Amino acid sequence: MTLTKESFHGVLLSTSGEAKADKDGTSEKEEAQRQAVMRTGAAVPRRRAVQRLVMHSMAMFGREFCYAVEAAFVTPVLLSVGLPKNLYSLVWLISPILGFLLQPVVGSASDHCTCSWGRRRPYILGLGIIMLLGMALYLNGDVMISAFINERDKQRTWAIVITMLGVVLFDFAADFIDGPIKAYLFDVCCHQDKEKGLHYHALFTGLGGALGYLTGAMDWGQTVLGYTLASEFQVIFFFAALVFIICLTIHLCSIPEVPLRYKNEETKFLLEVTEPHKYSSIEEEIKNGCLKSTCTEIKAAAKPGKCAAASRTEGKRQMTLKSLLKTLASMPSHYRYLCVSHLFGWMAFLSNMLFFTDFMGQVVYHGNPYAPHNSTLYLTYKTGVEMGCWGLCINAIASSVYSYFQKVLLPYIGLKGLYFIGYLLFGLGTGLIGLFPNVYSTLALCSLFGVMSSTLYTVPFHLIATYHKEEESLKLQEGEQAGEHGRGKGIDCAALTCMVQLAQIILGVGLGLLVSAAGSAVTVISASTVALVGCCFVAFCVRYVD
Repeated sequence: MTLTKESFHGVLLSTSGEAKADKDGTSEKEEAQRQAVMRTGAAVPRRRAVQRLVMHSMAMFGREFCYAVEAAFVTPVLLSVGLPKNLYSLVWLISPILGFLLQPVVGSASDHCTCSWGRRRPYILGLGIIMLLGMALYLNGDVMISAFINERDKQRTWAIVITMLGVVLFDFAADFIDGPIKAYLFDVCCHQDKEKGLHYHALFTGLGGALGYLTGAMDWGQTVLGYTLASEFQVIFFFAALVFIICLTIHLCSIPEVPLRYKNEETKFLLEVTEPHKYSSIEEEIKNGCLKSTCTEIKAAAKPGKCAAASRTEGKRQMTLKSLLKTLASMPSHYRYLCVSHLFGWMAFLSNMLFFTDFMGQVVYHGNPYAPHNSTLYLTYKTGVEMGCWGLCINAIASSVYSYFQKVLLPYIGLKGLYFIGYLLFGLGTGLIGLFPNVYSTLALCSLFGVMSSTLYTVPFHLIATYHKEEESLKLQEGEQAGEHGRGKGIDCAALTCMVQLAQIILGVGLGLLVSAAGSAVTVISASTVALVGCCFVAFCVRYVD
């Protein structure tokens, strides 16, 4: 079936015999949607069922489950293979540096992807496979090496290399995958469903983290699987891989994407079926693959003078690394301020979370990780670390609960109120923990970590969605000029997610030196200070759309 100019215009401007008879009764909203298709080449996505949004959120459940497993086991694994202390910082720095450099490139590439499966899902699948590979290597690296190498010294060396490679691959892919998942949600959902979908993302992120921490806290060595497999690490890998594969499969089957097709200087579009009964003439075309349309065929009738200029602009717009950096550097100021606020938030959150179990062991329980392993000080430290894991579990559960209350609070206090409260409560909570390090008060205040976690996973992406909605409205009002900014949802989500990697780089370089000099107590004080500074920033610098 070939979609010509006449058939395309016929489909858009006439629906069925009954629709023609009731033409005078067509609502203004429907007319605006038709005009949106004519001007921008993309119709507003239809409303999605709740079960589809829940299926879409399963990727966040699986990702956070694996993250929790890594948080619980990566340090024991690294210690068990004999990793030297001077290589610790290298392990934690390689992944965020790679992610910070490559994330915008891949985000832009997904904006222009013409795969028949869609723009985002190929990247999500590829990153999911890398996550599984990394997890397999760092949880099973020593067992794999011992099966191939018999010499003890070589075993140790290669076990360290394989384990480090696994940690780097897992962290890289797990951090990276968040951007394409958010862009996928934005592509296939209307604005109301974007908000609802982000809340479900935060809910399942918390649930996945809680289940992951609980899985890590169980003693699997005394179970049937523990006796069957070689080690407890292999049991954990079995559960983590199974959960992630199921969740990723459900996610990829949740909402279909309509692929993008280029041809020479054709304009790109992603056409979603807004109302199946209204667009039945092109429904078969969409099911068969993708929708082709050229600038000259679609837009020349309305604005023939601008068509040639738009084609020339599109032909010049080839995404190289240089042009990509220019695009990021020239992004509107409100996007840039949002990225800075996100950086403050993740610096505060990670400086607390990365060292929280150590803080519990050393500062709250007064243990010593460097004492002999059979000493009271070391056993006390281990007890503190285990209690810290329960605190992180409380954080994950609180994140899920608060993500539900966000929907209730949003109509009353807006995105600005949610953003401000998240940073303020986290800053006050970590400050109180640092000043009064008591076991019970610390565990109670861990719930405020969940408020910050839910805020970071939802509000900034809510703002990205509102910015894009505003830009789409400008397209309708001003025509082609409003759409010639050269950015897509993928690169904007990637730029925002890059702040997580940048925060890890800054903390990896700076906070380790502070901890060595002043002890673990400095981590919560630093988190409180940065969060309160970020609180002022989100109140006065970030732009909110009414």
